[in-house]
Amino acid sequence: MATEAGSIVEGKVTRITGFGAFVELEDGKVGLIHISEVADVYVNDVHDFLSEGDKVQVKVVSVEGTGKIALSLKQAKPKPAQEDAPPLRQNRRGDFRKPQRQLSASFEDKLSKFLKDSDERLTDLKRKTDSKRGGRGSRRSD
Repeated sequence: MATEAGSIVEGKVTRITGFGAFVELEDGKVGLIHISEVADVYVNDVHDFLSEGDKVQVKVVSVEGTGKIALSLKQAKPKPAQEDAPPLRQNRRGDFRKPQRQLSASFEDKLSKFLKDSDERLTDLKRKTDSKRGGRGSRRSD
């Protein structure tokens, strides 16, 4: 079977490095699964997900004229259906978290939450700007 981009093939992990894993395909060719293509989550160490000798199904991402074959483990797996799951949003601290669902929050609840968040933001802003200007007592009286 010819190795062409977009096909899903089976192979055996032959070597693991800091930047990915080398996989020997069925036809004897060797391809690389880059560390970014190992899993859908952040991968710090490839050894956490793969070990030498593992049989894996991978998707051929590209085949270069020089013979380099780029493979992907995460693209070979079908995506789980998440129709009801809300998208991830970035909160004020820069973390991505799932938003909490509120069951039919009333207008008054939403308004009080908004006022509380707004007051916290203004307090933080005031604290930061006062420290840059020297805080209280920095004004001169002429």
